[in-house]
Amino acid sequence: MYSEILKIIESALNNDRQKALNYSKKLANYYISIGEKNIGNKILRLVEEKNTNIASLDGLNARPFDKETKMEMVDLTYPKETTESLIFDSIIENEIQDFVFSYLKRDALISAGIDVNNHLLLYGPPGTGKTSLARYISIQTGLPLITARLDGMVSSLLGSTAKNIRKVFDYASKKPCILFLDEFDVLAKVRDDKNELGELKRVVNSLIQNIDAFSEDSILIAATNHSQLLDEAIWRRFSKIIKLDLPNINLRNDLILEYSSVMDNNFQDDPKKLKELSLATNKFSPAAIKSVILSAAKKAVLNNLNAISYSQVLYEIFLTKHDTLGNIQEATEFLLKYKVSQKEISETLGISLRQVRNIIKEIN
Repeated sequence: MYSEILKIIESALNNDRQKALNYSKKLANYYISIGEKNIGNKILRLVEEKNTNIASLDGLNARPFDKETKMEMVDLTYPKETTESLIFDSIIENEIQDFVFSYLKRDALISAGIDVNNHLLLYGPPGTGKTSLARYISIQTGLPLITARLDGMVSSLLGSTAKNIRKVFDYASKKPCILFLDEFDVLAKVRDDKNELGELKRVVNSLIQNIDAFSEDSILIAATNHSQLLDEAIWRRFSKIIKLDLPNINLRNDLILEYSSVMDNNFQDDPKKLKELSLATNKFSPAAIKSVILSAAKKAVLNNLNAISYSQVLYEIFLTKHDTLGNIQEATEFLLKYKVSQKEISETLGISLRQVRNIIKEIN
């Protein structure tokens, strides 16, 4: 194992990409052979992602960069299969599939005299799956995903941001791809801000011109958490606009089941506990639900436990809901509210049963 690690480091320092990939595969197979399948498969997935045929990289190797900061303005990833599921309500899922099929069958639509505009705008609260959805569409279409980096695009030099937008669109026009513009409101603000009107007009006008000229063989996806900031003319540039809301109680139930499948737990087969968890995560985004489940799983592993406990997930929810860690009494009250036993509260919070009982007496 150590020789493979040394060879990978040596290859990286010598810019020998192929050698690094070869030894990474050997390292992955070693981990799989000793039963560490998660680590081995993670290495293999990383190798598969990076080991793209060089011919397919033609035209996309030289990424655009900002002259002022010397920062690259895009990240480039290639589609790879994933076991992660995207869970939305049926209406959203149908809209997503309609968009994907419209791209895949665009020749038939054009032959039928139907205009094709492969532009998708996603908006909604943070953590509702906008970035994950862009990756999903990349997998479904087989197109490379070019993610614009705002820290590289937005320049302090007058006029440079508009030029950087042009550079990014020129780069994305070199071959069919998905251009993903996250935090879109930064570039597409309504043009009535008196403090920066001149520069802002140039940026938005440049953005509109480049969107209009973007290749029909590619897909443009824009995402924002602040749709109210978008210029009115921007909305008309998108054939499909999807709002991603926070999940309702049924979707939260599905998300809890999906993310908790990472390891055994004591609530997936208990409808009452599942309902309590779904209620406790009201107003949580999918990302927040994933975070609390994985945090509970991490603590289970660190404490040499074989399963995620219902009480630990609830405690992670409590911690997420509080700006500070609160206190033991508040945490105890929270767990009691969701029908956690005194013994489980004691184990989860690391306090004695006597302390739990004293807190209950104070509450009552």
